[in-house]
Amino acid sequence: MAVAAAAASPCIFCQIAGKSTSTTLLHTDEKVVAFQDINPAAVRHYLVIPVDHIPTVKDLQRKTEDYSLVSHMLEVGKTLIQRDAPQCHQYRFGFHQPPFNSVNHLHLHCFALPYTPRWKCIKYLSVGSIGFVEAEKLLGKIKPLPPGISKV
Repeated sequence: MAVAAAAASPCIFCQIAGKSTSTTLLHTDEKVVAFQDINPAAVRHYLVIPVDHIPTVKDLQRKTEDYSLVSHMLEVGKTLIQRDAPQCHQYRFGFHQPPFNSVNHLHLHCFALPYTPRWKCIKYLSVGSIGFVEAEKLLGKIKPLPPGISKV
């Protein structure tokens, strides 16, 4: 995304990905950027977002490109969290699903636990197929099927 387009975008995450805000980036590459959540819910709470605008997890499909992107987002998140909170022994990685997402730009929440304060865990509960979906579970849903096999 061009910097001028990002600056004009109403999407705050597009602006961050386009480096048109003062947000400190913890990681940047051609596919994703990562930064601290402005309202952290854990010892460490980072967001990893794609540079390209993808509204929500509902926009992901069983395509190699989508699977690769989410895998890369998770890899970046794990690397950052484990680097910055090696003393923590519990980590959590996942996505909010509509209508529970606060920003309509795909973003991976990366936590080094415990939650702070502890009640904030409520916002990140997985309840059936709504609310918050663990990154590994999402990867299972969007993993491309082998050639010749169709989803029943």
